[in-house]
Amino acid sequence: MSEPTKDTAGAQAPGSRGDDVTGTFVAHRNLLFTVAYEMLGSAADAEDVLQETWLRWVGVEPGVVRDPRAYLVRITTRQALGHLRTLSRRRESYVGPWLPEPLLTAPDVAEDVELAESVSMAMLLVLETLAPTERAVFVLREVFDLPYDEIAEAVGRNAAAVRQIAHRARAHVAARRPRGSVSAAEAGRTAEAFRRAVETGDLQRLLDVLAPDVVLLTDGGGVVRAALEPVVGAGPVAAVLHRIAATTTLQPARINGDPALIVRLDGEVDTVVAMRVDGGLVTGLYAVRNPQKLSRVGRETVVSR
Repeated sequence: MSEPTKDTAGAQAPGSRGDDVTGTFVAHRNLLFTVAYEMLGSAADAEDVLQETWLRWVGVEPGVVRDPRAYLVRITTRQALGHLRTLSRRRESYVGPWLPEPLLTAPDVAEDVELAESVSMAMLLVLETLAPTERAVFVLREVFDLPYDEIAEAVGRNAAAVRQIAHRARAHVAARRPRGSVSAAEAGRTAEAFRRAVETGDLQRLLDVLAPDVVLLTDGGGVVRAALEPVVGAGPVAAVLHRIAATTTLQPARINGDPALIVRLDGEVDTVVAMRVDGGLVTGLYAVRNPQKLSRVGRETVVSR
């Protein structure tokens, strides 16, 4: 039985119990997707996790689960941990910088500062530096504010151990997390100045909006052309960017809660460039070119907690 969506919920499991099972899953689906995505950095793998969670959910005996939300988060976490260990090995041989699969998100995601930061490219890259169990504990505690005993059940540890893991993960992330956040309005103004500079190919305007230590990461996955090492510094980054506008069109968007540009070549999505903004300057650029990661930028993805 395929995992239901909001559009197909009524057709999945006939009968009152089937309706209840499907309705409960659909009601929590956005939350479960967000948990899986923040643990994996891959929407495709997060969807696989949700399918596995659904199959386990429909097999549960009626009346056994007292708290469906906690149960579903627990199953999703366990499935995601299994995937994460496999993905971690696969990413060790990835060609060039690895970036999370970009999500087209609604503008109002930025209003929830903690949620927006947790799904941002910058934060997801920080989470990549955690061990799998540390990542699960950090996401469940710091983003979703789950009690330690619920997290313990999800990761197969006792509550005392989970507290220690959470403390260690929190310190690890604090030492590496991006600088202080800026308002959505400020980020929007900087992003618009950046778009105009790229669109006109004006090298000086680019230099004016880029931080001196800006870093550009490009993910081609070995499939399309991309820099195999980070491009560092306003001058080198501007030199890469000022040639873009001649053959492409730029569409402003929100990617993973941050301002971004969807770059189209001959009408097709070629690259997604998400931005990190600090102090009115662009400090980080995350350019995803791997075509296998661009399937979700044509429709909005709802993230929630």
